[in-house]
Order: sequence, then structure tokens, then C-alpha cells
Amino acid sequence: MLTVRPKVAELVFRLYGRPLHPELFEVHASRTVQRGKYEAKVDITSAGHVVTWRYGGMTLTEVAASAQHPLPERRRLISYRLKGSRSDGVECRGGVSYQVDFQLEPVEPEIFWLFQEELAFDGERQGMLHKFDSSGRIALGALSYIHVETRNRSLMVQAFHTFPDDYAIVKSQSVFRLPALPPGHVA
Repeated sequence: MLTVRPKVAELVFRLYGRPLHPELFEVHASRTVQRGKYEAKVDITSAGHVVTWRYGGMTLTEVAASAQHPLPERRRLISYRLKGSRSDGVECRGGVSYQVDFQLEPVEPEIFWLFQEELAFDGERQGMLHKFDSSGRIALGALSYIHVETRNRSLMVQAFHTFPDDYAIVKSQSVFRLPALPPGHVA
């Protein structure tokens, strides 16, 4: 099966206060982490990624996908076209918080290929990496690299998605945080 990215101009970034059906996405790599009182499933998909984070009966789902992708409207907390750079956050019930910074960065071809080479090298040694097929216009395909950092009270997900046809890089960093502990309480 050919796995080629959509055009970078078609991308959206969304956060839902609910799980999404796994069959909505074409998953190329997946990892599940559990730490303390939360768990998360991180997927590299054809257009970007899906992070499903669960804690105490609450689910937050972050999606970087094509705008053409049929995604639900119900319980959508954040929705942006992926262009330029943006920061946003959500305070949820019980003191859970979510913070994201993302940017779409068009770069010169030489810088793009250098970044893509470095990403491929780092991805082979740590994190999650998926190499996509070439679109045919350019010999090398896109890459997705995701680095997950777990702490007892937070999860940080850094994602990098390359788009060779557009010489563009999508970068995001998301932090899911558990509620603050009461004063004097030790985790």
C-alpha cells in the first residue's frame, strides 16, 4: 500500500475531549505508554499523528490530520488550520491541563534535506519514526518522528512531520498534565 502524505496546506490540528474511533485513521506506527495514573497511545498516521491520553475517566485526543479527513465535531475543544505558529491550552475538569505549541515552517530545500537526514538518523536510535513513500515528484518520501517523554504527573509529546513536495516541516509540542497536588502531599 502506497503511503504518501496529503499536501501541507490541507492540514488541521485538533483536540477532542473524547476518544476517536481508531478506524478513522491509517496508522503506520503506534506506541502505548503508562506512567503513574495516566496512559497514552501515540500513533503516526498518514497525515500526522493521534495522541489519546487517559486519566481518571477523562480522555483527551490530539489529532494532526488532513482537513479532508472526516473528523467528528462533537466535543472538539481546539481546532486550527496548520499554518504559521500557534500556542493554545485547555483547563479541564479536576485540574487536568493541556498545552500545545505548533508551527508550520517552510524552509529552503538545502535546510529541509539536512533536517530530514538528521531526523531519520535520530529516529533510528530513539523515539518513533515512519518513512513514507515518495510522491513521485521528489525521490525521497516524507518522515514522521515522535518523541515521548513521561513524568509521573505529565506527558510531553514532540512531533515532527516533513513534507518534501512543499519543503515544509510541521513541529508540535504538547504537554498533558495531571492536577496539581495539594500542599504537603507527596506523589
